[in-house]
Amino acid sequence: MDQAPTAEPAATPAPTADPAAAGLDADRFSELARAVEREVGRVIVGQADLVRQVVIVMLAGGHALLEGVPGLGKTMLIRTLADVVACSFNRIQFTPDLMPADIIGTNILVEEGGSRVFRFQPGPVFANLVLADEINRATPKTQSALLEAMQEHQVSVSRTRFKLDEPFFVLATQNPLEMEGTYPLPEAQLDRFMFKVFVPFPPEADLAEILERTTGVQQPAASVAAGGADILAMQRLARSVPIAPHVTAYAVALLAATHPDQPRAPQLVREYVRYGASPRGAQALVSGGKVRALLDGRFNVAVEDLREMALPALRHRVILNFEGEAEGITTDAVVRTILDEVAPPSVE
Repeated sequence: MDQAPTAEPAATPAPTADPAAAGLDADRFSELARAVEREVGRVIVGQADLVRQVVIVMLAGGHALLEGVPGLGKTMLIRTLADVVACSFNRIQFTPDLMPADIIGTNILVEEGGSRVFRFQPGPVFANLVLADEINRATPKTQSALLEAMQEHQVSVSRTRFKLDEPFFVLATQNPLEMEGTYPLPEAQLDRFMFKVFVPFPPEADLAEILERTTGVQQPAASVAAGGADILAMQRLARSVPIAPHVTAYAVALLAATHPDQPRAPQLVREYVRYGASPRGAQALVSGGKVRALLDGRFNVAVEDLREMALPALRHRVILNFEGEAEGITTDAVVRTILDEVAPPSVE
């Protein structure tokens, strides 16, 4: 049996290369982003900070890990976002028996022209927005199937590479309570996520609104606010936002302060941190800061933008030592201490 050449799945047609030529500027960027948030808010009650951080990740071209107890609307948020941005959507329910081929796809034997050949059957990762639901329930082998897709936007099967459609982003969820039958995400996997976002329990007023929306006759629905071409143009515009040298230096200083062997490290880091954030942490700070600046109507990154991005960008990249875990130190406390003790560089 001969293996026939496998064709790459068709990619989404690329929009105009120059965002400005497509009529996209900072004002239009902010208008589209707020429209996305507004439509998501028709279904998701409250959680404005959560929605904002997920939108920032999407417009920065990254991936997000959402952590929260069951029933807080993590899956509903992701499904609603896919509807609002008119992107293809696939959900992967991670379980202990899930295999890598169940995610990326596999070659299958088909009859063609009187002979049998292998053809590639794409898996659910071939979508613009992929929900990796309860990602920590799958084995490390299966979790690793997402690494290449998240970093390089492609998958490799039988020595053949298949490009994923753009835009492409993974939104994963995990439950912090149930530990039986789960496999903690390895550091290499966590580092692929631009943000780790905690999903808080809603206040009583929001709970009342949730009951009103979900137990009545009328079911809330969101409308399309942007398309895949709009998202790609917004991502390119965000990358073009300038950042001053002193702001870049502040991002570097924050990252260096997460490492206990660096001179900038606060005493808390020296005592309780085993290893600090990778360079991807600084990239997440800057990329998120650029999107936040545009959402604020500015075409330049400020120090405050980086400070707002610090917790979701760094909390999952700081690794505590045994003493830190024994003392109940949280990575959020480490990042907040760094923000308090590392002063922004002065403007020259």
